[in-house]
Amino acid sequence: MISKLKKLFKNESGITGLETAIILIAFVVVAAVFAFTVLSAGVFSADKGKEAVYAGLAEVSGSMEVVGSVIGEAGATGSDGAVASIVFTLSNVAGGEPIDFTASPNNKVVIDYRDKSVRKANLTWSKTAIGVDDGDNLLEPGELYEVTICVSTTVLGASNVLGPNTKFDIEVKPETGGVLVIERTTPAYIDPIIDLH
Repeated sequence: MISKLKKLFKNESGITGLETAIILIAFVVVAAVFAFTVLSAGVFSADKGKEAVYAGLAEVSGSMEVVGSVIGEAGATGSDGAVASIVFTLSNVAGGEPIDFTASPNNKVVIDYRDKSVRKANLTWSKTAIGVDDGDNLLEPGELYEVTICVSTTVLGASNVLGPNTKFDIEVKPETGGVLVIERTTPAYIDPIIDLH
């Protein structure tokens, strides 16, 4: 019996400290590679998310604003008169990107008109620089453009006039950035020059 016990204690094979350390190091390396993969995917995803947010903000943030009054110039005056053209001044918002106001058959800035009875897209417009201007067609910080659009019956149609007590919207759409909506109502009596509120 003692010989059997000696044989039992003689075979003392098992895991040594070195083997245990190698196994633990292998687990740590695998965990580190997995953690790096997860973190890399997270950082990549966060960067893509940040890009999407900034692109969205650039699209919806206003790029220009109306400075001063919106003026209506009458084609006919009186209680049954009609506005023939609308004039307003635009400036670039603080920190805004330059806006290309090159007039061509394919305008860089599109201006639409709508009221309760008619909608006209891509109206013909003209611009005049006021004050500081570097001579190009870009509306840049510190510059002002006076924009004139025609809303006479030749543009809106023979049966459509911008007459008294008419609520209307003008949408100024640059190539990039938010759309500027100018909403006004004509007064009950059309004077030759009207400050539209």
